[in-house]
Amino acid sequence: MKFNELNLDDSLLSAVTDAGFSEATPIQAQTIPLVLSGVDVIGQAQTGTGKTASFGLPILQEIDVQNPNIQALIISPTRELAVQTQEELQRLGKYRHSKVIAVYGGSDIRRQIKQLHAHPQVVVGTPGRLLDHIKRHTLKLEHVQKVVLDEADEMLDMGFVEDIESILENVPSEHQTLLYSATMPKPIMRIAEKFMHEPKIVKIKSKELTADKIEQYMVRSKEYEKFNTMTRLFDVQKPELALIFGRTKRRVDELTRGLKARGYNAEGIHGDLSQQKRMSVLHQFKTGKLTYLVATDVAARGLDISGVSHVYNYDIPQDPDSYVHRIGRTGRAGHSGVSVTFVSPNEMSYLRGIEQLTNVRMLPLKPPTDAEALTGQLEAAKQEIAQQATHDKLDKFAPAAQELLEEYDPLVLAQLLLKNLSKDPEAIPVKITPERPLPSRHSRGDNRSNRGHGRGGHHNYRSDRRGGNNRNSNHGASRDNSHGHANHSSQRRRRNYTVRTKD
Repeated sequence: MKFNELNLDDSLLSAVTDAGFSEATPIQAQTIPLVLSGVDVIGQAQTGTGKTASFGLPILQEIDVQNPNIQALIISPTRELAVQTQEELQRLGKYRHSKVIAVYGGSDIRRQIKQLHAHPQVVVGTPGRLLDHIKRHTLKLEHVQKVVLDEADEMLDMGFVEDIESILENVPSEHQTLLYSATMPKPIMRIAEKFMHEPKIVKIKSKELTADKIEQYMVRSKEYEKFNTMTRLFDVQKPELALIFGRTKRRVDELTRGLKARGYNAEGIHGDLSQQKRMSVLHQFKTGKLTYLVATDVAARGLDISGVSHVYNYDIPQDPDSYVHRIGRTGRAGHSGVSVTFVSPNEMSYLRGIEQLTNVRMLPLKPPTDAEALTGQLEAAKQEIAQQATHDKLDKFAPAAQELLEEYDPLVLAQLLLKNLSKDPEAIPVKITPERPLPSRHSRGDNRSNRGHGRGGHHNYRSDRRGGNNRNSNHGASRDNSHGHANHSSQRRRRNYTVRTKD
């Protein structure tokens, strides 16, 4: 369906056209008319399916830009998602001139108070910081007409249900509620029953969101072998833009330091970094200034990053659903993608659990040999030479170059150049601290039944958070310690699970 068939204002259609879109995604086509009709809506869709525009466009259409009061509230689980949502609404509403701000932990609250005093019509925020502003009486919600609960399952996992209830107590009883979630467990449905009135449910069918363009591989590797194997794969596969997932913050830091030491253009993100640093790294990655982004599941959750060619699961996720979220960041917008998961011998049961969920058996991938890795390095070196020979100003080096040519064989000079541009990265030792092995599991059912209990489970995490002293500092991204040469022509079995398409 075309956007111009959805009864949207010309100003919004112009912004959509500027963004390069004409066809609405399934979630947009089905939910925009419902939101405009005023009913409560539940949208079940993965991040990246276009859900931000599915609620953002109708909200922007119905905002009274002459009214200085806050008319719409969007609650997001993480600061990154809050900022992304704000940026998307600003882009879509640029011709409407509506004011949209984001409030979240880890950022100067005084600046946010100043922004709130400037009378925004739409506020996007994480639960903890929203509650902080409510208690300070700097956020007044008595005129809110629409509330969006974005990534509701993630907010449930992070222990935000009580916070959401407290926030909604400050919203008029007569308002429209929109709830978006990738999954619909019973607790989410209970939230819907409590806060929504006869909601219309839009569920994107799996056939509309497939992973047919993602080639999925697994590499059997012992813990101490993984880093060298991964860097060899980099040399052979030459990813244009790659996401690397580590289970913990320490893992992300060590991987990032190791990759930098070996000359790879890499940075990492997790919840302990400053907001300024996180946003800077994400901007570099989105604009192609970084090739490798190392992240924890939580830090990368909800990020809409296009152009990712490869996803490397340095640590296999404990929860199979996390795997789907991870690989869904590649193979988007009609492009092909590759995912590689490293598996140690004691983690094979987790691999089988993922394969049961996705109904796809990962293809075994043999680690590249030294010779194959060197071939990849030499190809990269030749490309770099070709690029520099075209763009660099070399005239001032001509006299010295001529002297070298008179003294040495040109072949020897070319060999020296290639040697210096393709240094063996493994000559630089990198130590990655072993992580505690995942608890043994016998079946997917056993693991999923215990997700809320025991070490690393949601129940314990929530208890830890409630006992913390910085409850409002960053509700969105402090859970990072939770568990958390491709052949593109390979014939693959049809996927029947949902992953993300172009937002």
